Amino acid sequence: MEKRELGKSGIKVNPFALGGNVFGWTIDEKTSFEVLDAYVASGLDFIDTADVYSAWAPGNKGGESETIIGNWLQKSGKRDQVIIATKVGMEMGPDKKGLSKTYIIKAVEDSLKRLKTDYIDLYQSHRDDKDTPLEETLSTYTDLIKQGKVRAIGASNYEASRLKKAFEVSEKNGFAKYQTLQPEYNLYDREGYEKELEPLCVENNIGVITYYSLASGFLTGKYRSEDDLDKSKRGQGVKKYLNDRGFSILKALDEVAASYNSTPASVAIAWATARPGITAPIASATSTRQLKDIVAATQLNLDQSAIELLNNASKY
Repeated sequence: MEKRELGKSGIKVNPFALGGNVFGWTIDEKTSFEVLDAYVASGLDFIDTADVYSAWAPGNKGGESETIIGNWLQKSGKRDQVIIATKVGMEMGPDKKGLSKTYIIKAVEDSLKRLKTDYIDLYQSHRDDKDTPLEETLSTYTDLIKQGKVRAIGASNYEASRLKKAFEVSEKNGFAKYQTLQPEYNLYDREGYEKELEPLCVENNIGVITYYSLASGFLTGKYRSEDDLDKSKRGQGVKKYLNDRGFSILKALDEVAASYNSTPASVAIAWATARPGITAPIASATSTRQLKDIVAATQLNLDQSAIELLNNASKY
């Protein structure tokens, strides 16, 4: 498994990121520890989370995922074996959101405390904050890098025009530059990333870390009719994929999976990994069994005919 660099940050990761959104939401701390242990034991090293995970779950307030990862880092002693990416900017409560200097400085300390570490490998703007000048946000990140609290910075959910503007601001002022982008991207949701963001990222050598890489589980093949939507807490988010294009994609995934003696989930991740410019797709696992598909995907090299079959089935 050849490592890939996150942009020009000097940080190299195996080409997959474990999504931490399920920690403290659909799986408890004990199961999260089992998944994290198995993940690292398999030779993978990149973990993605956010301060706001998983504030949406009943009884949660945000920070649950970072707390579980921090407890695991402390218990396992494996901080030097993993690359930790987290995010800032989504609303954590009244006056606790955005990318102002004041808020980032407070939020990074909160994340470091929960993660039980003194540095974050990749600190990402969770979404664009148009109320705060890019200069203010990027100069703050530059200070955090100088202080050793953050190694590199990335952006998530940015439009191409704003990402380009952020590059220009960094260049002009000598600020730290976004080294990664985290967009929604998978076999079904292609257009939003491919049309404007992909050429910009490839041109600027930006590492791309895709979220919803399995389309909320749809690309695992688990959901093939509305009767299947009750199979998990995330099932209702899959309903929008149950259409002719979605079924065409599943058919192609089944075909490729059969020819490689693999699974639709592994093939879907391998397809994203093979896309030029993609550094590491993100997917979450709620059990060590689900993790096996992910590990298998990192060892699956699709040939051009398989990629073309999937591209044609998912064309938009």
